[in-house]
Parts: sequence; C-alpha cells; structure tokens
Amino acid sequence: MSTPPCPDAAATPARIGDIDVLRGFALLGILLVNAQIMAGPYSGLGGGPDASAIDHGVAWAVTVLVSTKFYLLFSFLFGYSFTLQQRSAERARAAFAPRHLRRSAVLFLLGLAHAVLLYPGDILMTYAALGLVLFAFRTALPRTLLRVAAGLLGAVAVLLLTYGLLVISATETVRPEDLAAVASESVAGYRGGPGSVVMANVRLLPHALAGNLLFAADLLAAFLTGLAAGKWRALGDPDRDRARMKRIIRRGLPIGLAGGVFMAVCSNGPLDNRWFYVGRAAGVLTGPALTAAYACGLLLLVRTRAGRRISDVLAPAGRMSLTNYLTQSLVLALVFTGYGLGLYDRVGTAVVLAGCLVLYAAQLALSALLLRHIRCGPVEFLLRGATRGGLPRTRRSEGLSIECP
Repeated sequence: MSTPPCPDAAATPARIGDIDVLRGFALLGILLVNAQIMAGPYSGLGGGPDASAIDHGVAWAVTVLVSTKFYLLFSFLFGYSFTLQQRSAERARAAFAPRHLRRSAVLFLLGLAHAVLLYPGDILMTYAALGLVLFAFRTALPRTLLRVAAGLLGAVAVLLLTYGLLVISATETVRPEDLAAVASESVAGYRGGPGSVVMANVRLLPHALAGNLLFAADLLAAFLTGLAAGKWRALGDPDRDRARMKRIIRRGLPIGLAGGVFMAVCSNGPLDNRWFYVGRAAGVLTGPALTAAYACGLLLLVRTRAGRRISDVLAPAGRMSLTNYLTQSLVLALVFTGYGLGLYDRVGTAVVLAGCLVLYAAQLALSALLLRHIRCGPVEFLLRGATRGGLPRTRRSEGLSIECP
C-alpha cells in the first residue's frame, strides 16, 4: 500500500525553497568569517598590529555586519529542518529517533575529520551534540521554545558580560609584541608540511571546542527558535506575514547595527583587547535582531519579480550547503597552509575577503551546474543515506544522476 501524501505537500516546495535560499546566503557570511581565521593568527584585528588602515577597516566592517550573524542563521535553519526531517520520517512510517541518532553520529564524525584535517573551528561537532538536546525539545510548544531560547540568550550575555568586566578590572592590555610571540607558533605550524598543519589543528582544537562550548547556549537558542518556526510552518507560505517581516526589518536593523558597531569597537578598536567579551555580550543580545532582519529582507526580495533571479542563484548553493561549507575549508587550507601555497599570515584582510567573493561566486556557479546532473551534493547524499540506514540507489538518465533519499 502506498504512503499517503503529506497534508502540507503543496506548501513544501516553497518552504524548502526558502530554506535553500537562506542557506545559500548564509554561506557567504560563514566564509567571510572563517577565512579571516584560516588566513592568519590575528583574526578580527585586520591582519595584526602592522596591518594597513584598509585591512583594519575591512575587518571592522565584517565584525559589524557579519560576525555572529550568519552562524545564527545556519543554526536557525538547522532547527527548522529538524521539523521537516521529523515529518519525513512520519510520512515514511519510520522511527525518527534512530534516524536522528545516525544523522548526529555521521555529522559528528564529519566534523571531527574537518577539524583535524582542515579547520579546528569546525561547528559540525557542536551541531551534532546540540542536535541531541534539540531532540529532547521536539514535543515542546513553540512559545515554550521561544521562552527557553530567550532565557539562554540572556544567560550567555550575563556570563560574557560578567567575565568581560572581570577581565577589564584584573588584567592589562596585551602588548603587540606579546601577540607576535603567541602568533609565531601557529605561523610556523601552518606554513609547514601536511603533518605540521594537522598538528597545529590538533593543538588549537581544545581552544576551539572551549569557544564552541561557551557559545553553545547561543547556538541552542537559535536551534529552538528554528524549531518553533518549523512547528508554525513560518516559511511555508510565500505571501504570509509580509507585514510582520517588514516590522522585523524596521526594528531589527537599528538594534542589530548598533550592537554590531559596539562589538567592533570592543573587538577591533579603538577599545583595547580586554573589552572583547563585553563586546561579545552585546553581540549575543543584538545579533539575532540583525540576523532576522537579513533573513526577512532576503525573503521579501526574492518574492519580487526582480528578486527571483537572486533566488535562482542562491538556492542551488543552499541545497548543497554542507558540501559547500566543507569545500570552503578545503580551498582555504590549500591557499593558506602547507597543504598548498602556505600563505598563512602573508595576505592582508582586504585581499582575503576579495578572494572570498571570488570563491563564493565560483561556488554559486558550480552548484547550479552540478545540480543539473545530480539531485543533491555529494556530502548531503552520504549524510542522507546514512540517516535512512543505507546509501540510496543511483540511477542513470542522460549521464549519472544521484537520486537522493
């Protein structure tokens, strides 16, 4: 007997289309931030104490407009997609818990390999762990989820603010020569051969995991907000809630931009490095407002006649966002570490970010080209197959066509 159709089948394409567009957009923000970290030891400082005014200005702008905003968007979409996976299991009459556990396990292993081989700041391991927490909230009401999310954001902000004030009162400004001494070890590691690169990644991994742990509640808050939005099917109707989205933009932009400016002042100057955590506390509270404004602005734009082209460009990259995320790290590692060119700490921030735009444009074009022949990205293909208990079958039709589950 065939499986009955999903009650919301007519809404599904629009909803998934929105998710793909937002993921494709978020890939750019993730790339701009990760590239700074992978390009040198002075992440967020515009290339270090001796960098040009242009490099400092570019890094300052990235902190205002990008930092902490786009991983929140990815996290929101992770929570939203959880509801889609749950409904998919229901339609297939399959137990959801084993699927979710397999997916989390594979995601964790992918993240571990990514962190050791390419980029210790990997987020996939944290997503896999928090995904188990998300599973525990699967039956909660949307308003309960939003209250918990707000409480988590408030708790993280208070923790960061308290720690930041203690740092300001108890420590002295780190001198440029001290920064150079600390940076020299990572420079030597990443300019060495492949073995040296792996050892440098392993050496930095505990620090990166500690940072992820510190912001885990922030990520979980975004997960829960996405889960609530998924329960409400917030992305299901392209013509619904236009007025609400416009209000979010009007209110979110000034709040988010003001918080971003303060965070940049604390992270990039003129305030000294002791103010970093105070700035991050402001970012935790105001970043979601700018993230929501970005998302609503993009969704309103792509629903116009002129904006449909933007949707067509972004959606293919979003459909294979995990493949593109890992590919970004691979390309950056080949450029900046001993895997390839070894340009670590040799390129200014402005040049790095210009290169990011070129890489992002190439990913948009390549994603569209690949998805003419395959149904999803190769990493997504493996992840979905493992989630459903085995790799799906492939079929041939005018060349190889991967039929994703």
